[in-house]
Amino acid sequence: MTKLKAGVVAGLLAVLASTTAWSADLPGKFAGVTIDAKLIGGQQYEPLYARIAEWEKATGAKVNILSKKNHFELDKEIKSDMASGKITWCVGSNHSSFAPQYPELYADLAKLLPKEEIAEFVDSTISASTIDDKLVMLPRAQFDVSALYYQKSLYQDEAKKTAFKTKYGYDLAPPKTWKEVTDQSIFFSNPPNFFGTEFAGKEEAINGRFYEMLVAEGGDYLKDGKPAFNSEAGVRALDWFVNLYKAKAVPAGTTNYLWDELGAGFASGTIAMDLDWPGWATYFNDPKSSKVAGNVGVVVQPTGSSGKHTGWSGHHGFSVTESCANKDAAASLVWFLTNDDSQKLEAANGTLPTRKAVWEWDIAQAASDPYKKEVLSTFQEAAKYAFPVPRTPQWIEISNVVYPELQAAILGDKTSKEALDAAADKATQVLKDAGEL
Repeated sequence: MTKLKAGVVAGLLAVLASTTAWSADLPGKFAGVTIDAKLIGGQQYEPLYARIAEWEKATGAKVNILSKKNHFELDKEIKSDMASGKITWCVGSNHSSFAPQYPELYADLAKLLPKEEIAEFVDSTISASTIDDKLVMLPRAQFDVSALYYQKSLYQDEAKKTAFKTKYGYDLAPPKTWKEVTDQSIFFSNPPNFFGTEFAGKEEAINGRFYEMLVAEGGDYLKDGKPAFNSEAGVRALDWFVNLYKAKAVPAGTTNYLWDELGAGFASGTIAMDLDWPGWATYFNDPKSSKVAGNVGVVVQPTGSSGKHTGWSGHHGFSVTESCANKDAAASLVWFLTNDDSQKLEAANGTLPTRKAVWEWDIAQAASDPYKKEVLSTFQEAAKYAFPVPRTPQWIEISNVVYPELQAAILGDKTSKEALDAAADKATQVLKDAGEL
């Protein structure tokens, strides 16, 4: 081989090496590199972010966090960046429900990280993180499906048990159906000081809750690619929210609530039952943060009239932008925030891991902690009934036009059927504008 040809080959190999999975020992060395990041915010994420300092010390790089917002606000900011062509940051929080919107924004992590590291994750989460054959995010220990937290003392009160059976004709016990949740929520409520339950009432949060209740009622959100939620099942699903609000069995401000407000509400001791994510488990049972610590039970999410459980699910992760000038360093950070140690940290606070080895570790840890054992076994069962959002890139845009109509019904401005018909018309237009219809 001539020197010229050898040089060409060496150059090609160097190019290929820069665009395929690198084999350097993780986390690597990146002295002088600064990684700008936009991350989901919230108290439950701070222990993980504290680990960033460890990555900085190990690699010599620095992380500059540009934003910490809830995912709805972060999504708006990311879309604004995309519209203005200002994707100057490298690492972003992502979610399986949001990821289909960004087909060109994020790099293929399968080309940036060793195959053996990717193989450490639960296969289904890697599959759900792969869009158009690109691994667009690496899952963190935040596989989400909701189960029902409740205050145990309410179900141990003999006077309440007697009064409830007299009124409703069946024994007071943690609910197995959403009809039982309705009965118990109304029974326990004593507004404005105490409420039977609560729900997130805006953004994708209320649309997601409506979606899973719709499934539990035997309905379809989309059918043959078209909105189908304005059905009898859809009316039954939306009426669940409407009737609880009308009965004052939920806080008056619930249509302004997102996840942090729900977590704070249940921890305040003023809510009997809370359908919520596994990440809150430790927070709810910590006397430093919760007035119901030591009084928390959790059961698998109830079933609707169809016999199906609710089970809207997804998972959080981290992504690297295509425009990032230091993809290897960014991928290293993403790996570090999702590696075994990071997932153990998050799993210890109640979240569900997405790495195979951490599942085994988590199960072993639960053996000596009755509450954690209850939480883990319940959410493992809950995960059996999990289902993702409809696989359309327009899910968030549809949510944005649907949720104001859901709110209108909850607040009594429209009937459930009127609200769902209007929402279906708006969702149809979103799909037409996107070329899907």
